[in-house]
Order: sequence, then C-alpha cells, then structure tokens
Amino acid sequence: MKPGSIFNPCGSYPLRSVIILVLLTMLVLPSYGQTEPESKKQKGQETPRRYLSMFDEEELLEVSLRFDLSGFLKKPDRNQTFDGVMTFHFSETDTLSRKVTIEYRGKSRYERCRLPPMRINFRQPVYEVTDSAKIKKMKLVNQCQSGALYGDYVIKECLVYKLYNVLTDTCFRVRLLKVNYIDSDKNKKPLVQYGIFIEPEELLAKRTNMLEVKTRSLSQKSMKPFIIDRIAIFNYMVSNWDWSVPGQHNVSIFTSSEPAHASMGIPVPFDFDLTGVVNADYAIPPPDLGIETNRDRMFRGMCRTKEEFQNNLMVFLNKKEELYSVVNDYHYLSKGSKKDIINFLDQFFVQLEKQSSLDNLVNVFLNSCKEL
Repeated sequence: MKPGSIFNPCGSYPLRSVIILVLLTMLVLPSYGQTEPESKKQKGQETPRRYLSMFDEEELLEVSLRFDLSGFLKKPDRNQTFDGVMTFHFSETDTLSRKVTIEYRGKSRYERCRLPPMRINFRQPVYEVTDSAKIKKMKLVNQCQSGALYGDYVIKECLVYKLYNVLTDTCFRVRLLKVNYIDSDKNKKPLVQYGIFIEPEELLAKRTNMLEVKTRSLSQKSMKPFIIDRIAIFNYMVSNWDWSVPGQHNVSIFTSSEPAHASMGIPVPFDFDLTGVVNADYAIPPPDLGIETNRDRMFRGMCRTKEEFQNNLMVFLNKKEELYSVVNDYHYLSKGSKKDIINFLDQFFVQLEKQSSLDNLVNVFLNSCKEL
C-alpha cells in the first residue's frame, strides 16, 4: 500500500470512485421506500379542518343554501328530502361549502308556513370550536312567510333563546342568520331572509357533560324539580303554551353522564315562535286551553308548595336586570320592539316586587298546576 492511500475494504477501486458511483446510482435509480411525490400526497390528503365558532359569536352570519327551492315550497311529502349545497360566508373572499341533505321539520309551521323549518344534514361534518365538537346535522328556523314583519318574528324568537341562556347553561345556543335561498333549477327567484341555527343536541350534550334521552314516555315527574320548575316559570314569563314533556313537544330531554346523577331528566326547551314575546299573528291558542290570545299567560308546571314557588320566582326577580339588558342590547331589534317586549315582561315582574302581588301569582300557580 502506498503511503497516503485510502484503504478500500470493498475491492480494488479507490474510495473516491466508489462514492461517485453511489451518487450516480442514487440519481438514476428509483427511490424505493421514500414518501410519495408531493402531487400524490396532496391528492389523498385530508382537507384541514376549520372550526367555525358557530355559537360563540353574536354577529349576523350569512349563509347560502342552493337546492330545489321550488320543489321544497310545494311541500309534496313531509318525508321527502332535498340535496343541496350550503355555503358559509365569513367575508367576501372567505367561504366554506358543504353538500347537504335537507329535511322538513316542525308540525304547526310545516302546515302554516310557506317556508317551514328545516333539518340540515351535512354529508361532510363541520366543526365547532374543538376537535370533538363535530356537527353532522343542525336545525334551521326559517321565516314563516316573506316580508319584514316575519323577519322580526325570527329575530324575536332568537331573543327568547338568549333570555333563557341567562338562566342556565343547560340551554340551546342559537345564531341569527342572513340566509340566501337559491333555486338550483332557477325556477324561483332567490330569497333573502332571516333564519336561526339551533345548537345540535350532540354539541349541547358535549358542552354540558350530558347524554340525550331518546324515549318519549317521560312526564314532568321524571324531571329534576328545580329545572322543570324553571322552564315552567320561564314559559309563563314569555307566555309560551306550546310545550310538553310527554312526547317531547318542543322539549329535548337529557340526563347526567355520571351514573350517580342520571336518575332524573334534564329538559331543555326550544321553538319559541308562538310565545307572547314574539307575538306572531299566526300564534292562535287552541280553544281548549282556555286563553284567547298568545299574550294570555298560563302556567303548565307541576304543583309545589307556596314556599317553593316563591323561592323559584325570586330567582327570576334577581335576574330581571340581566334579562332586560339582553333585550335592550340586542341591536337587531327595533326600538319599538324593545319597548313592546320590556312592557310585556314588566307585566310579569311587577307581580314579584310586592308580597301581596307575589302571593296572588303563587295562587295562580297553585290553582292551575299539575298534581304530582
């Protein structure tokens, strides 16, 4: 071996020649075992998730719904579904689209409204805030009819949800919408109206650590007393007669996910279009209820002691200023609507501020409550 030569254990070639040969081989031969080319990787790559913060923000959200609008308006069959595309407009240049299947929802509004409520089923989920909050379906409340008056009804119904939000976290959150309804067959002109997204049951259950109860054979006696009493008094306050625990009529039932606390139901109300706060012209009480208008209050809760009713009513009195602030700060309401709603709520709260009138209200509850 010559002095200064490099030892080559693989054969007689100098090491420099071996290195050059290896480099040439790497350049020419396919690269087995490496990741796929970037084009192939992108082709099979999952689209990054976007979290919408649907129910944590207050500003009006604009959405577009492209589907067979003319066919939907004909209401050929309550069980018929319609395919479409829903687009969320976060700004003029920032949108998110999803293919959806649309179902009819509601009972009375399906019959009386030109554009009844919908259930929107997303073929590819959208995500709310966290990775675990997956939205597969969502209730959409539409204007019953076209026109500013019916738009005001939607805004007021959204407000009723927000009033109940003041009292508890076990409530449905909502988002006020500007909805562009676009007929995919171009047989109808586009409609632009107000709407409401209602928080899905799955999100509410996840947020509050509860489980949804599917059975409809429960009664108010199966509910946690202080929660069903709160709903009964709240519905009295806003003048809502259109609810019932049996059959889960405008009430969803949940229970605690902890077995030790899961023996009784946790009811959550929804659909407030027939309340006196909204005061819709189509909200006509059935004759058998014994009230003449939707602003005639009636109590439909369980019987309690006089002291229990008084204590529950004091919870509402303590929340009065906060409830009024929700009304006065809701800038989608006109001044006239705010004044009308405050005056209507005053008729309830004035009865709580003196003992004599409070006793009279408790007697009303005692005379109309349902026995345990």
